Amino acid sequence: MADLYLALLHYPVYNKRGGIVTTSITGFDLHDIARSAATFGVKKYYVVNPLPAQREFAGRIFDFWMEETSLEFNWTRVEAFKLVAIKADLPEVIAEITAADGQRPRVIATSAKPRGTVSYETLRQELKASDGSYLILLGTGWGLAEEVFAGVDAVLPPINGPAEGYNHLSVRSATAIILDRLLGK
Repeated sequence: MADLYLALLHYPVYNKRGGIVTTSITGFDLHDIARSAATFGVKKYYVVNPLPAQREFAGRIFDFWMEETSLEFNWTRVEAFKLVAIKADLPEVIAEITAADGQRPRVIATSAKPRGTVSYETLRQELKASDGSYLILLGTGWGLAEEVFAGVDAVLPPINGPAEGYNHLSVRSATAIILDRLLGK
């Protein structure tokens, strides 16, 4: 089975006007995606933001959950937070995974737009058969900027429900669905 990593990118992403921005880290994204990552056996969950103040904010939340009193209060949250790493940019994430695993991970982007190049079932089978590393990129705001897609190996299709004309899941919900499709029993 392959090692699977997640990276939640806060830059470069689009705002609703189509401009490239840096979005803010939220406590919900830290907590909920870490819990999904722990549930599905993700090796590490990277939170990527170039702004020092945003990384400091995430670091304060992370540090709180690593304290002894937090372990007594909610050990499951502490276990999930052990998977979190806060980084400034995507190249730093890829370099860390490459150094740890001895090879560059296969980088897979996600999008709410129909641009998929690999199906969930194909990637699921690939993960089962591989001993390599995979990095799933998740976007915030109104999605990953085009420049991100230029550097990926594949793109998963959007998650679509039966509602016509509406496809704007929270990244937390989308992550849980993606992990279930790729790794669920």
